[in-house]
Amino acid sequence: MKELEEKIVEFSKERDWLQFNTPENLAKSISIEAGELLECFQWNNNYNKEELKYEIADVMNYCILLCHQIDVDPKQIVLEKLEISKKKYPITKFKGKSDKYNKL
Repeated sequence: MKELEEKIVEFSKERDWLQFNTPENLAKSISIEAGELLECFQWNNNYNKEELKYEIADVMNYCILLCHQIDVDPKQIVLEKLEISKKKYPITKFKGKSDKYNKL
């Protein structure tokens, strides 16, 4: 994961784009790219895999840049959140269910 972050940051450094990478701008970019990801499914479920995978990559790139900017380890925060979610959604109550934790 660290190698991936380094490559993404280097790409931005080479273009002098880190100056634009405020947490606010990156959060906006994540939202914009997530909207483009959703466009892949706008009218039906017949998505173009090539387009879809690059939209996923755009979202991930901005998420990794945001982690870099606020100095958190993406892998670590995902693992931490997974542990929180395990407690919030125990298997005994939520297996096979899509209800929100406060609705069950």
